[in-house]
Amino acid sequence: MGLFKRNPFGHILFLKKWLIRIFGALTHRRYRGFNELQVDGSEIIRALPDTNVLFISNHQTYFADVVAMFHVFNASLKGREDNIKNVGYLWHPKLNIYYVAAKETMKEGLLPRILSYAGAITVERTWRAKGKEVQREVNPNDTENIRIALEDGWVITFPQGTTKPFKPIRKGTAHIIKQYKPVVVPIVIDGFRRSFDKKGLRLKKKGILQSFIIKEPLVIDYENETVEQIVEKIEYAIEQHPSFLKVIPAEVIEDLEELNKQRQWNY
Repeated sequence: MGLFKRNPFGHILFLKKWLIRIFGALTHRRYRGFNELQVDGSEIIRALPDTNVLFISNHQTYFADVVAMFHVFNASLKGREDNIKNVGYLWHPKLNIYYVAAKETMKEGLLPRILSYAGAITVERTWRAKGKEVQREVNPNDTENIRIALEDGWVITFPQGTTKPFKPIRKGTAHIIKQYKPVVVPIVIDGFRRSFDKKGLRLKKKGILQSFIIKEPLVIDYENETVEQIVEKIEYAIEQHPSFLKVIPAEVIEDLEELNKQRQWNY
């Protein structure tokens, strides 16, 4: 790699590599030390093509979710089986990983601006700005940047556009899927909301079990399925469909209670 080689967004890859190495080393104990990250499905990551992959996930913090994905993806690609042992997997990280983030979030302070260089595709929210409800048209530059990122590598998106659970899926994600036809890989995370503050920068509790489940790519008929049908598939895939709020069988509740004991804050 040339010292000043850049990605399609003009970011110097040598600098991006060192940012990922440094922040990866600083954050590793948050997922393997202070708290434990339980990974499932790393073999799915290794089977993916190098480009045109869209990861869809539920969202619990602004930054900790994405940082965990950088850890898991790189660990999986380096042969780790459902774990992130030995942070050496970040010495040669995959540099064409991007994530979609709200433009206003990535401008709040120096650290978010630095993290943005590691791979953020900043977009303007069409429904909310500065804590207030708004209505505005989609910025065509935002969708164009997502297209460029998909052509160059992998893109992470949180289709609910918020860290609040069971909020509606934004149709923009379905439009992107129909238009660019990426491999769509669902991820379901849990425990991050209890581990970190809302921004995902400050460790809030120790001894939390964080789960990170990678599912098989969705089967999508890009030409014939409607936006609404794709939205529903996304809801089920990331376990944010309203049906998940319905009555849960007693045996499932017992299993969840047992799991929650592992997620309690250990004094």
